[in-house]
Amino acid sequence: MPAICVSLILYLALLSSSFAYAQSGSGEQSLQSSDAAVGSTILSGYGNARYQRDGNPGTSTVDLERFVLFVGHRFNRSISLFSELEVEDAKVEGGEDGGEVALEQAYVKFDLDSHNYLVAGLFLPRLGILNENHLPPNFNGNERTIVETLVIPSTWRELGVGFYGSLDALQLRYNLGLINGLSSAGFVHGSLIREGRFEGRNASANNLALTGALQLYRGPFTLQVSGYYGGTAGLSNRQADSLELASGPFGTPVLLGEADIQYQSGGLSIKALGTVVSIPDAMEINRAYANNTPEFAYGAYAEIGYDVFETFASLHPAQMILFARLEKLDLNARIPSNGIEDGTLDQRHLILGVTYLPIPSIALKADVRLIHTGNQNPALLLNPSPSAPPYQVDDALLNLGIGFSF
Repeated sequence: MPAICVSLILYLALLSSSFAYAQSGSGEQSLQSSDAAVGSTILSGYGNARYQRDGNPGTSTVDLERFVLFVGHRFNRSISLFSELEVEDAKVEGGEDGGEVALEQAYVKFDLDSHNYLVAGLFLPRLGILNENHLPPNFNGNERTIVETLVIPSTWRELGVGFYGSLDALQLRYNLGLINGLSSAGFVHGSLIREGRFEGRNASANNLALTGALQLYRGPFTLQVSGYYGGTAGLSNRQADSLELASGPFGTPVLLGEADIQYQSGGLSIKALGTVVSIPDAMEINRAYANNTPEFAYGAYAEIGYDVFETFASLHPAQMILFARLEKLDLNARIPSNGIEDGTLDQRHLILGVTYLPIPSIALKADVRLIHTGNQNPALLLNPSPSAPPYQVDDALLNLGIGFSF
């Protein structure tokens, strides 16, 4: 706890000095696009709060899910600093579940020319739609997509270096990244690779990962393919051998592939994404750590939205977006012989809702999420309570919330 307090004090001290230099109406985008003046310090941020009613147990919760402060600085025409400090669940207190204080990014950007740049530090690789673009006003629904929470574990950040470029004549963007890998010892049943991320904290550099993406934009369409390949052992050769795990920078690998398409024209928006995760050494991971790691998982979703205010010029810039999204995922689509099948991880989610933006930076949201899963496997229940209600394969969640960015 003292370390957290010191970190907050230092960060808030930086914030207090930045107010004198922040440019009105700017933000992270101005720093990213090199519009910010040399010597300027930028203050920005985002957050959201949510009410949720869970139909099956008949319980409700309300939570300030996250509040994030961004501080950036332009040192000169080609070098800038980007940093974000996040607080989840409003507060952190010892001995209680929930709450987190963490750096979401902290990297230096080096502009090579108007089309190419390098980043070094803690950054978010370009994987999927939401990992880089997760501000609450930018997506429909109170919750981030389930596929891009569990299969692609956004917001996924690691330490490393990245190269980003564009070919305007071909309307093409591309990037490559070299970052630290995952820890298969941290994999948790039910969340795939999510808990194996280091996120900048004492990350093992024994294993590495490569990421990359190609993005093609044509008129109202944006198409992307992205991928990840990295090791998960993070051990010395001797330690890995003792656990019968493949060592080396890319030993005991995880492979992730993703493709998506986005369409935006007038008031109509369409998104579709598909992703797969392969863990070929899942049997060896299970033997070493008994964490029921699958060999293969997948997820996909499609969403359509329409801004009903589009035809009323007098209502602009306000938007009223009606949307529907269907998500399908299976976190243990294929399991090794020493794994245990879990039907509850074979899921379908239908989300129906409305997003009202009185201005582009404020989003008032209401949605219903209808969930259907496979059956529960009794073999995974350790010491079940005799008073526990039977598992239900169908559930409905009502979400009401507000999101903002500045």
